[in-house]
Amino acid sequence: MLTLRQIEVIRAVMLTGTIAGAARLLNVAAPGLSRLMRHTEDSLGAKLFSRRGGRFVPAPEARSIFAQINELHRNLENLQFAIGALDRGDGAEFKFGATPSIGHAMAPLAVADLRRRYPDLLIDLDILKLEDAIDFLLLGRGEVAAVSSRLEHPAITFEPLAQGQLFCIVAEAHPLASKTRISACEIAAHPLIGIDPRDPYGRILANIFARDRLDYRVPIKARVGVTVCALVRQNLGIGVIDEFTLAEQNRFGLKVIPIEEDTTFKTYVAFRNDATLSSAAEVFIAALRARMKRAHGGPPSAGRRDQSREPRYGRRLIN
Repeated sequence: MLTLRQIEVIRAVMLTGTIAGAARLLNVAAPGLSRLMRHTEDSLGAKLFSRRGGRFVPAPEARSIFAQINELHRNLENLQFAIGALDRGDGAEFKFGATPSIGHAMAPLAVADLRRRYPDLLIDLDILKLEDAIDFLLLGRGEVAAVSSRLEHPAITFEPLAQGQLFCIVAEAHPLASKTRISACEIAAHPLIGIDPRDPYGRILANIFARDRLDYRVPIKARVGVTVCALVRQNLGIGVIDEFTLAEQNRFGLKVIPIEEDTTFKTYVAFRNDATLSSAAEVFIAALRARMKRAHGGPPSAGRRDQSREPRYGRRLIN
């Protein structure tokens, strides 16, 4: 049986007509290639080439072999092209969801990392309400979901993504803008924008208010962090926002103030228990985790960059 190396050498001799030409084509030494050709013909018990005037001419009796070699070479080229397309993500699609605090700032950074790895990959990002994440995964609308809080469902796995904290934001013209730290008591004394006890982040501050028996007012409701920032920028009240929303947020006109109380929270990536994560999903999760961990630790500043880590799962490209 011919090896792939022998097939490669035979075809090179067919194309160039000489051992020297085949050696240059394959970037190998001519004497070794000549010995391999003799060994190949001896093992087959047939001559593949006739020597005429120093050139190798395909022997008539070996025509069927050469036809098969050419066909095999074309198939190998097609295979290499398909492998290259797979590596680029050509023809594949990665669908994922994210809650607003992750989807508006951190997810685009991770998508940029994913795009560098798979430049031809089709990407579909869906911004989700937290309560919709379970159905999103179970109905197959997406492969993974990056969420702001853990939910409980027997068919869904929730893996830790990154830890974060909350910050108070005020307009630059607000009396609190000069403060370097702020307490829950001081926050509660001002009209608040977007604090909803049913929201994972809003629940953190609402629990602090309840623990300290602090009354607070929320005259303007807004669920999405970027909207809260826009409303606070108009000096319509103050807000409490997660650091991941602030990481890439244009903070012109805003002052970001650390909160004295502990406002730590955890984020998660969710996927179906019965799913085999694609390579694209693995790269995305690793990139998102790296981006969010880099952003954590203080008032975020725009432009922070980090390289995504190697994926931990290593399986396939598409569902």
